[in-house]
Amino acid sequence: MHSFAWWPTLIVLSVATFTDLRSRRIPNWLVVPFMVLGLVASAWLHGWHGLGQAFAGLGLALLLYGFLFWMGGMGAGDVKLAAAIGAWIGPNQLFFALIVTAMVGGIMALGWAVWGGFLKELLNGASDLTFGLGNKEVREEMTLGNKKKHKMPYAPAIAIGTLLSFFAH
Repeated sequence: MHSFAWWPTLIVLSVATFTDLRSRRIPNWLVVPFMVLGLVASAWLHGWHGLGQAFAGLGLALLLYGFLFWMGGMGAGDVKLAAAIGAWIGPNQLFFALIVTAMVGGIMALGWAVWGGFLKELLNGASDLTFGLGNKEVREEMTLGNKKKHKMPYAPAIAIGTLLSFFAH
């Protein structure tokens, strides 16, 4: 299944990265059909077991990235993209992809903050978000809807982490 998923995943990740870099959005017209096709392809190639693995991958992404979305640290497009990828590659490969994605995303965020001159603000914001979870003011300030906060497109990190996961599995 994983080799079968390579080309569709590569194409969708390329388009998602381009649109996220350009407009800070990952369109539903891209990820929803990709998610449905991942479920169908998994069921077609591996029967009920494949469908179960596809739903497990989708659920893992929704659980982990959904929490980050709820905390205000990630956009809904990133969550849907990760869920669609999970439908194609299943939970085992997805777990590895998400770990690599987190490392790549952290490196990108640090580089982005240094380049943009707001490293101190980034580190203070991460500290406030981590240690101020019960503080409503901190949670409202740290949301993606806050126009004063710097927003980094995360699709490139998801793309790199996912594509590297194909070589590890």
